Amino acid sequence: MKKTLIHFSLLALFISGCQKSDLRTNTRNSIPSKNDPDNVKTTAVALAAYRLPDSDDFASIPQDPKNPLTAEKVELGKLLFHESRLGINNLSPQGLQTYSCATCHHAEAGFQSGLAQGIGEGGIGFGTYGETRVADPLYDIGLIDVGPIRTPSVLNTAYSEVMMWNGQFGGTGVNIGTEAGWTPGTTKYNNYLGYQGLETTGLGAEVRHRLQPDTAWLASVPEYKNLFDLAFPDLPDTARITDLTVSLALAAYQRTLLPNQSPFQLWLRGDEKAMTKDEKDGKTLFFSKAKCATCHTSPGLNAATFYSLGMNNLTNGISNVLNVSSGAVEHKGRGGFTGKNKDLYKFKTPQLYNLKDVKFFGHGSSFSSVSDVIHYLNNAVPQNPNVPVSQLAKQFQPLYLTEDEMSKLTKFVEDALYDPNLSRYVPASLPSASCIPNNDAQSKTDRGCN
Repeated sequence: MKKTLIHFSLLALFISGCQKSDLRTNTRNSIPSKNDPDNVKTTAVALAAYRLPDSDDFASIPQDPKNPLTAEKVELGKLLFHESRLGINNLSPQGLQTYSCATCHHAEAGFQSGLAQGIGEGGIGFGTYGETRVADPLYDIGLIDVGPIRTPSVLNTAYSEVMMWNGQFGGTGVNIGTEAGWTPGTTKYNNYLGYQGLETTGLGAEVRHRLQPDTAWLASVPEYKNLFDLAFPDLPDTARITDLTVSLALAAYQRTLLPNQSPFQLWLRGDEKAMTKDEKDGKTLFFSKAKCATCHTSPGLNAATFYSLGMNNLTNGISNVLNVSSGAVEHKGRGGFTGKNKDLYKFKTPQLYNLKDVKFFGHGSSFSSVSDVIHYLNNAVPQNPNVPVSQLAKQFQPLYLTEDEMSKLTKFVEDALYDPNLSRYVPASLPSASCIPNNDAQSKTDRGCN
């Protein structure tokens, strides 16, 4: 059955994004529940389209046809993602080789940062899920690498063809027609290579976050050299270790980061006991009365369209922001990239898995819990006074969910969408023997690497 859902999604959660979408479901043998007033079926049969594939089932994972998945490429990307030896474009001497991609996208926080504002070079420490990382007091504060917006998770990014809150990376899909924003001399110019968002993002991150493949060193390490040879056998030997191939390997790895051991996913695979009764009730609300699936349409519960829900930015959401001005272009959302007024203050719909280990939500980290976001969207009173009413999504209006319904919906999102075993995506060790995910002295102590 093809049914176009037109109501507002409660859980355009940790964002500012929403998507209208055709949701194809097989409703044979499905039974509407009493919490299903719009007759949207919420059985495992009906929701089979939301089942995530196994992470080694490459044929079932969305991928860029220009960067097909292979086991060798994924393994290479897994190592490089956590490799602090790529941190060689440091701006201060003590930052050399102390940070990696995983510094701000680690498994312990659902592959996002455990902080309101991620800290790359110039940060020290880790804690349990990245929550105790702080700015190094010995650094010039202006040299610390921080994000102007909350670090997005890279879980389920296989299901989003463009990357970043404003969708600026990727030369395909919804970015066709945005070429005016692919400015020469910026990382967005890489969109002209014609890759999807993940493949393009790696090139941008290498510049923005001071990462650079040390090609001579990588070629000198047998494990890395062998993996590059196996991952890119069709390239000449001299072209196998480059900025681009590193980005392609990173993208391949990230496409396999699927929380397919969460209770909801186990339930979709036939385990009726995987979720509690409250979680099942929350699931029914998610896919029916609350209309969450109107926006979170993919198996990864993310989407690639952009809506404004009036949430605060970093600069008006938290007090201890580093190196970000209130006029940062990132605060304009999609419009800051496309240059179109109609896109201003609209942000991309994120994925919703493994949110329990973080304490910051919204593109500006202006919420401290899943429950806070649900209550905010239920009340539909905008936080951000700088967002014109005319830009707010027309669907942003009170939802009239009860406290009990919001509690059950929170349990579904926090617990049923929580994969407790993301550590399977982290290498046991690195060829460099560096500490994972950071290699500064305090992180080594925190992580037991000494």
